[in-house]
Amino acid sequence: MKVVKFGGSSLASGEQFEKVGRIVSSDPDRRVVVVSAPGKRFDEDIKTTDLLIRLADQVIANEVYEDALQDVVARYAEIVTYLELEEAVLKDIEQKLRERIDTYRHDDDRLMDALKASGENENAKVMAAYLTKTGTPASYVSPDEAGMLVTDEPGNARILPEAYGQLYRLRQRKEVLVIPGFFGYSKENNIVTFPRGGSDITGSIVAAGLEASMYENFTDVDSVYSVNPNLVEHPHEMKEITYREMRELAYSGFGVFHDEALLPVVEKKVPVCIKNTNHPDLPGTMIVAERIPDEVPVQGIASDTGFLSINLTKYLMNREVGFGRHLLEILEGEGISFEHTPSGIDNMSVILREEQLENGKEERILTRIRQELNVEDVNIERNLAMVMVVGEGMARTVGVASKATAALADAGVNIKMINQGSSETSMMFGVDDQHADLAVKSLHQAFFPDK
Repeated sequence: MKVVKFGGSSLASGEQFEKVGRIVSSDPDRRVVVVSAPGKRFDEDIKTTDLLIRLADQVIANEVYEDALQDVVARYAEIVTYLELEEAVLKDIEQKLRERIDTYRHDDDRLMDALKASGENENAKVMAAYLTKTGTPASYVSPDEAGMLVTDEPGNARILPEAYGQLYRLRQRKEVLVIPGFFGYSKENNIVTFPRGGSDITGSIVAAGLEASMYENFTDVDSVYSVNPNLVEHPHEMKEITYREMRELAYSGFGVFHDEALLPVVEKKVPVCIKNTNHPDLPGTMIVAERIPDEVPVQGIASDTGFLSINLTKYLMNREVGFGRHLLEILEGEGISFEHTPSGIDNMSVILREEQLENGKEERILTRIRQELNVEDVNIERNLAMVMVVGEGMARTVGVASKATAALADAGVNIKMINQGSSETSMMFGVDDQHADLAVKSLHQAFFPDK
């Protein structure tokens, strides 16, 4: 049994639906299909999810929202008409949108989740109808029917352990099952969406729950590349990559696969294949538990912006028992998670995402650090980017750090911080965010000189 997930670009139009239909019907092992909402048809287009967010914003603001609702319906109307599906499919979509507005209009967070989830939910119904029409018996399966039980935090759902046992029962079904991505249902029967990359998360959860032989994630690229192809002309194409390597790259800004989406398939050791909907016969990139070592120490290079560093200085900090714990407790009290904590004998830094220090949290944290930790100095350094060099082969290769730092120095990129995990699968460099792209390009040239 294979679980196949199709992203928004793969379902942006009727023509794309036809490609997906051929992909699903070409392999009888493709028994479960997870769909995103229709994405962009062209560069200037608006994603269906963004149309739904605009609709929700207008309802929340008590504005006239009929035009915004019809914009959403029009996206589906174009697809339904092209595929020559029954008019009842489109009428049901509009009816369900109005029902969700009426049900949740007095609860802003629930309304936003319910309408955002509509993109995937209604697209799954269209896909099931189209597959059945073209000779592949298929059924729409709502997340509550499937057993996608999640926590009850709007916009930040987490799968509950008991969901996996319920999902496994779907193996008994004989037809192709079409499940909407991006959301689940809480025990309180609320619609709750996953964070960014939600459809990838759904696909991974379903593949793990069904103990699938393969999770195929169809997108708009032929494979995963060593670096953002928008930055270099001929990036190295990766045929195989481990879960650990992909997790590090996804965390660092790789847009192909969301980092949180890997955990379910890692635990069940379900192999993942990234493939292109427009070129389905190409092999794509396999993500596996282990791979045969090769001569290339570095698999990929990625960067992400939006970080800051809280820098503390205190004489003899290294001898003060519990100092680090106390600092992290201050962050915990504000509900903040940290990314990295490089330190010296008299100083320590905590790397955070900037978005976490909003709504007065920054002032409260700095005040507590000064009062409770009695530091000589504390300051915040903003506009940082994290550049990650990733590869299982780094642990067996001498000189990787030297080559990386030399490449950055030759490019004139100042290194603010260096951090390497104990597994030696990745090496991270903190740089000014304005130099992030230059850093990635210089590192790519150093480790892939012929590309």
